[in-house]
Amino acid sequence: MRYPCLALLVCLLLPGWVQAVVFRASIDQSVWEMEQSRFFCRLSQSVPAFGRAVFEHEAGEALRFRLQPTQAFQLSGRARLVAQASPWQPGDAPFNIAEVDVDRQSGALELGSEAANRMLVALYRGMTPTFSSEHWYQSDEPVEIGISAANFQSAYDDYLGCLDTLLPVNYRQVARTALLFPSAGWQLSDATRERLDLIALYIKADDSVHSVYVDGHSDSYGRRLLNRDLSKRRAEEVTRYLISQGVPEKMIITRYHGERYPVVPNNSAENRARNRRVAIRLERE
Repeated sequence: MRYPCLALLVCLLLPGWVQAVVFRASIDQSVWEMEQSRFFCRLSQSVPAFGRAVFEHEAGEALRFRLQPTQAFQLSGRARLVAQASPWQPGDAPFNIAEVDVDRQSGALELGSEAANRMLVALYRGMTPTFSSEHWYQSDEPVEIGISAANFQSAYDDYLGCLDTLLPVNYRQVARTALLFPSAGWQLSDATRERLDLIALYIKADDSVHSVYVDGHSDSYGRRLLNRDLSKRRAEEVTRYLISQGVPEKMIITRYHGERYPVVPNNSAENRARNRRVAIRLERE
């Protein structure tokens, strides 16, 4: 009788039998919070005693996920993400989602669009996406952080509704824009109008934008006075179109500079094409 007991004791002392420290919200603790605007959709859950799990979809960008610990250095090295069966799903097979490096500065785990979407699929199926690491607080203590699927589906419905209202672009994507023009031309192309439509849409949605600078430019080919007039026509054409799309005229500062401020030397056809432009700059509070 002593031999089986001794064997069991040896097995319990083996490294593979060390039980991980587990952080996961219980069913009662599992609360999904939704923050939304036309600029972002943010779906998050607090992981008790560890930190916060956040799905964020910014306007004009792909979905991202971040697991942010309350205290840095809880995790180090590399972590594995597996969709595990929740307690109410006995027998469901787990599946791997991703492996991710822990950010050395913040201790956070960040995932791109593909892995983040796979996490959402797992949660919608009622599974528990679980990060595991062999080093808790830089020790040899293994740790697991689970994201609970309890109460997820209703929050996910709100998240999908938010996505329908997102703007197609964010501030970084429209704050600085260069519109190119053909030689001696100032008329707006279809592609230029489409870009201006996006800029106007953003300006009307963001109350913090207080000024729109429209600066016309030309290349150095031809007479200087004619180039100045050409840059003026380009800038004024852009300004007229923005106003027609609902941008308040009082917000727009229209200027023209001729060939004075090239972005590249006018020493080739390719470079001259880059200098024939109208630059748009948004300023906000």
